Amino acid sequence: MPAKDHRELRVYQLAFESAVEIYLLTRTFPADERYSLTDQIRRSSRSVCANVAEAWRKRRYPKSFVSKLSDADAEATETLVWLDFALRFEYVTAGIHKDLTDRYDHICSQLSLMMDEPQKWVPRKYRA
Repeated sequence: MPAKDHRELRVYQLAFESAVEIYLLTRTFPADERYSLTDQIRRSSRSVCANVAEAWRKRRYPKSFVSKLSDADAEATETLVWLDFALRFEYVTAGIHKDLTDRYDHICSQLSLMMDEPQKWVPRKYRA
C-alpha cells in the first residue's frame, strides 16, 4: 500500500530519526561551536526532512518533485560534511560518525532512487 503522507516514507523516517540524534549529539558540542558547526549541522539535517515533506506535496508535478528531492539530497550531503568536521575536531567518536554517515549515505541512495523514477510517486488520479 502506498504511503498516505510523507511521514510514512522510510526515507523521511530515517532522516527524521537521524536529525533528532544529531540534535541530541550536538548538545555536547563546545559552546564556541553554537553558531557555527552546531547550528549548521542541525539546520542541514532538519532540512532533509523538510524537503522530503515538500517534495511529497509536489509529487503530482514530477519536475518539482525531483527538484525538492534534489534539495533534500544536497542537504543530506551537507550534513555529511559537518559530520566530517565533527569527527576531525573529536566532537564525535569514529563509531558515531560511521553510523550517521552510513545512514545519510542510505538516505541519499533512497532519494536518488525516487528521483530516478518520479512517475512512480505521482498519485494515480494525476497520472496521464
